[in-house]
Amino acid sequence: MRTVDDCADVRAGDKGDTLILAVLARDASAYSLLEDVLTSSSIAAHYPLDLTAPVTRREMPALRALVFTLPGALGGGVTGSPVLDGHGKTLSYHLLSMPLETSPHHEQ
Repeated sequence: MRTVDDCADVRAGDKGDTLILAVLARDASAYSLLEDVLTSSSIAAHYPLDLTAPVTRREMPALRALVFTLPGALGGGVTGSPVLDGHGKTLSYHLLSMPLETSPHHEQ
């Protein structure tokens, strides 16, 4: 089964305790697949975290990117969280491991 890592790179950032994940597709067909599969709901299901608000998705087709925000994912933010990964860098790696359930028009 294909994963996000097969067709994209992921960068992580933070704003307070909000995790920001940018998924950067490697080509147009990968962007089309990711746009179909990576929804706010699928991202929320992949991250079983106690979020303070719903996951949001912003589409940036000119850059072939999807940007997700996960409010509260960092448990207080870089300076306030007791976790080792206050910036959420390992959480971006976790997204790369997400399986891509594809529809027939995206099968390879």
